[in-house]
Amino acid sequence: MSSESKPIRRELSGLAKLALPIAVAQAGQSMMGMVDTAVAGRAGTEVLGAVGLANAIFFAIGSFGLGAMMGLDPLISQAIGSGHGQRARRLLWQGVWLATLLFALIGPLLLLLPQGMSLIGVDPSLIPEARAYLLWRAPSFLPLCLYGALRSYLQGRGRTAPVVWAAVIANLFNLGADVILVLGGSVLPEWAGPLRSFPAMGASGAAIATTLCSILQVGIMAFGIRFLETPADAARRRPRWPELRESFRVGLPIGLHLLAEVGVFALSGMLAARLGQASMAAHQVALTYGSLAFTFALGIGNAASTRVGWAVGRGDDSGARRSAWVAFGAGVTVMTLSAAVFLIVPNGLVRLMTNQPEVWAVAVPLMLVAAVFQIADGVQGVGAGVLRGVGDTRFTFVANLIGHYLVGLPIALWLGFSMGWGVHGIWWGLCTGLFVVAIALVLRFRSLGKRPFVALAARSQPGAAAA
Repeated sequence: MSSESKPIRRELSGLAKLALPIAVAQAGQSMMGMVDTAVAGRAGTEVLGAVGLANAIFFAIGSFGLGAMMGLDPLISQAIGSGHGQRARRLLWQGVWLATLLFALIGPLLLLLPQGMSLIGVDPSLIPEARAYLLWRAPSFLPLCLYGALRSYLQGRGRTAPVVWAAVIANLFNLGADVILVLGGSVLPEWAGPLRSFPAMGASGAAIATTLCSILQVGIMAFGIRFLETPADAARRRPRWPELRESFRVGLPIGLHLLAEVGVFALSGMLAARLGQASMAAHQVALTYGSLAFTFALGIGNAASTRVGWAVGRGDDSGARRSAWVAFGAGVTVMTLSAAVFLIVPNGLVRLMTNQPEVWAVAVPLMLVAAVFQIADGVQGVGAGVLRGVGDTRFTFVANLIGHYLVGLPIALWLGFSMGWGVHGIWWGLCTGLFVVAIALVLRFRSLGKRPFVALAARSQPGAAAA
């Protein structure tokens, strides 16, 4: 028993060393949104609802770009696992070019989206603030995509310190910027001097603060990469179309998967907005905590993607399977603890986010529903990372389409509106869809694990593994 458990303990240790800093960095990303929500909540229910709605819309689109960049995860990790650091470095630069192209194509779309809010029945009082938020948040799409490329490379190299430092520094900056830009400088003490002259900008201030933080994060991570040992051909920064196409081919299904997953939450936010400001605000509070908890499962999933990719790159099938199943177990454990917190202290969590009594009445029971889907959300988050590590990115997209749109969303509409359960019914529908996706991803990896894994470079370009 001891000899069999040693590889598992080693794998768990290796996973934890990589997953913990990634989870901290991911939590830092969500923490910025959490601070935005908490500060917006102090500015009133209208601002809180507008920030929640507009932020959901942004990430429905922004997550596609970020997902497209995650196609670099298996390519870089498998290249490093096979000992081809030069290819990994070139892929990083292709990621920079891909991020620029995506921004040129998708950035303008973010400026057009607010025009359709009135057509889908959004509370008219939320539209002006939500429109202003999206206007100032749109430029952050480029640094968001660049963040994905830099994170993939640092994660693949096993050097996560710059990612963590970027998250910590950006969060400290975001807290101060949010308070000043959202609430206005008048809330500051006298010794703040000229900062007290800043006007209260509401939702626009939250967007400006987050955009500045995104730029700051990218700058810190790029600075950290400069200190890594660089391969001999690192100066080749021009576009290399075969690798650029390969990155997009692998990343496109991930982008569509995240668009489907985040999109269903954006749709649920719009449905909640039709129920009134209190329901929309309660939805945002629960979603903010759910997103923060999910970052730990996402950290485990990203670490699993890297460790599985390393194993596939060096041709270690048993190691890839071991990395995957240990990650699944870790994800379930972490999200069970998260669900317990939601169940034990829902009142305290809600009151930390808003001081509006009408929101408390809706949000507290909603936190109990959010606790239920923590387990499924964790499993599907880890499962997506595991399948990404072996280079299987299309199945996750299909599973999300079926689970969320053919199962979860219809149930959400039925329970929320036909049965009169309101926002709680919407969330029960989301829970059902998540469970369908989680089960599908576990079964998919179980099926793939029955035969040898093949690295992506060997599939598309037989000679690429030697590049």
